[in-house]
Amino acid sequence: MCYRRFGQYMEPSEMRFHTRKWVKPEDLNPNQTLFGGRLLQWIDEEAALYAIIQLENPHVVTKFISEINFITAPRQGDIIEIGIVATHFGTTSLTMRCEVRNKLTRESILTIDKMVFVNVDINGKPAPHGKTQITYVEDRRKKS
Repeated sequence: MCYRRFGQYMEPSEMRFHTRKWVKPEDLNPNQTLFGGRLLQWIDEEAALYAIIQLENPHVVTKFISEINFITAPRQGDIIEIGIVATHFGTTSLTMRCEVRNKLTRESILTIDKMVFVNVDINGKPAPHGKTQITYVEDRRKKS
């Protein structure tokens, strides 16, 4: 199944890179490379935002993050970008894949094969979301 985006068709597995970060001195570890914890913080935030937008609910929680594969270490001044794509819609969950790469060189920095977020109600209990595929905000606006 393909999805339409700005008049073009794309495969559901196509990674989209939305967030860019500039590696600054306060993001560095003692080796003068990007601190892994900082990168994971950025990824978790980006994945949460992606889940909120896809599930149309501001109440989502991180349930699971699979093996994190650090490939290269960004340095001060590098511009990195975070890509997230939905890979599966469960009854109450959304599974995603993540890749981080250097914006200028396109060199891969990190991959995560599986991140699971759960849609919750106002009491923090898992709640069905009713979604089955990737949708885009601008496509939802056209339907209104």
